[in-house]
Amino acid sequence: MASEQSSPSPSPPPPAPTTVIDLGDDLLREIFLRLPSLPSLVRAALSCRTFLSAVRSSPVFRRSFRAAHPPPLLGFFFDPDGPAIPAFAPVRRRSDPDLAAAVRGADFFFTRLPDDDDASPGWFVCDCRGGHVLLCNGRTGQFAAYNPLTGALDLVPPTPDEFFDDGHGLTSHLDCFILASEEGDGPFRLVTICHDESRARAAVFSSDSREWRIFPWSEAVEPLPEDEHWLKVGTMVNGFIYWIQANEAGLLVLNTATLHFSRMDLPPFLEGKIHLVWPGEAKDGRLCIVCPVDFGIHVWFWRADEDGFERWMLEKKFQLELKSIVEATGGSLEDVELHIVDTIDGFVYFSTGETFHNVHVPSWFLSLCMETAKLDMLFQKRCDRHVRPYIMPWPPSLVNNKLCPLLEGEGA
Repeated sequence: MASEQSSPSPSPPPPAPTTVIDLGDDLLREIFLRLPSLPSLVRAALSCRTFLSAVRSSPVFRRSFRAAHPPPLLGFFFDPDGPAIPAFAPVRRRSDPDLAAAVRGADFFFTRLPDDDDASPGWFVCDCRGGHVLLCNGRTGQFAAYNPLTGALDLVPPTPDEFFDDGHGLTSHLDCFILASEEGDGPFRLVTICHDESRARAAVFSSDSREWRIFPWSEAVEPLPEDEHWLKVGTMVNGFIYWIQANEAGLLVLNTATLHFSRMDLPPFLEGKIHLVWPGEAKDGRLCIVCPVDFGIHVWFWRADEDGFERWMLEKKFQLELKSIVEATGGSLEDVELHIVDTIDGFVYFSTGETFHNVHVPSWFLSLCMETAKLDMLFQKRCDRHVRPYIMPWPPSLVNNKLCPLLEGEGA
C-alpha cells in the first residue's frame, strides 16, 4: 500500500502592520505633547477620530499642553480712525504653516457684524479674551461678542439709560470686558463700567438671562480727582479689573465675582510715570505692573515681603537691544519711547512709539517673554489708536462635549 504523504500545513498569515492609529491614547498624547504649537495640534487632532478622541478625552492632557505651549499670538486689532471696522495685523511666522492656516481660516474682517451704514459701521474693540472679540458700536451702543475662529456671534443690547442715573457731574462710559469659559463658545458675562467725577459703577449682562443688571455706585475716591477723565483704560487679570488713577492716587480695583470696588497703592517709583504704566498678567496668573524705563522694561509683582506684608516688589529688569532694530528702518533712538500694549500670560507686548506724534514714522511692535527674556520682532505699523492682542484660545472642537462637523460620517 502506497504511503500517504501529508500535505504541508498552511503558513499563518503575516501580522497586520502596526500603524499610528493602533497606538493607545496615552502614547498618542505623549506624541502630541511634542508638537510645536496649538495650531499644529488642531491640525493633527482633526485628521481622524482616533486622534481627536485622544485629545478630547483628557483634561490632564489639555493642561499639560497649555503648560508646555503658550497660547499663540495671532495678531493685533487696531481701532479705526473714524467710524469704520477695526483693522487686523497678523503675526507672520513662516516657520509655522499651521499658525498661518489658523489666521487664513478666521474671519478677522468681522463680515457677520450687522451694518446699518456700510460706509460708517462704527464698531470698535473693547476686549479680546478666550477667543472672543468684544466690540461696541459707537453710534447705537450695541455690543457684539464674536469669535473669529468659529464664527460664533452674539449681539448684546446697549446698557440701560438708568446706568448713568444719579451721577455727580459728568458721567462717562469707561470700559467693557467679557468673562467666558476658556474652552468653547458657552455662556458668558459682560462687565461694563462708567464713572462720574469721583465714583465708579458696574453693570453686568448675562447671556443666559439676556438682561443687564446695574450695581450701586462705589464710594467716592479721595482725594477728589482734578481731571474729569480720572481713570485710565482698565486691564483684567484673573477676574479682577484694574484702573490706574490719573492723579497717581493708586489703582481702582473691581472684583468681577462680587462686583465690589477697592483700592491699591502703586509702587512709589512710578510717580510721574503713570502714562507709561500697565497692569498685566504673569504666566502663573499673578498680577504684575510693567513699565518701560529708558530702553528697558521693569516688572513689579504684588506679593508678600519678608515680614509677610503684601506690597509691590520689583522682581525683573530687562535691558533691550533696540538700536539695530530702530536704525535698520531709518529711525533714531532719540525718537523712541516704549509703550506697553498689554501683558498676557507672561508675555509683554509693546511698541517703540505712538505714531500720532509723527505719522510718518511707523512703530515696531515686539513681544518679550518674561520667563526666558526672549525678544521677538513682530511687525512694523503706524499706530494712533487702541491696540488689542488676539491670542488663540483652546478650540471648542477639541473639548469632549463639542461636535466636529469636519469628521461627521468618517469611520476613522
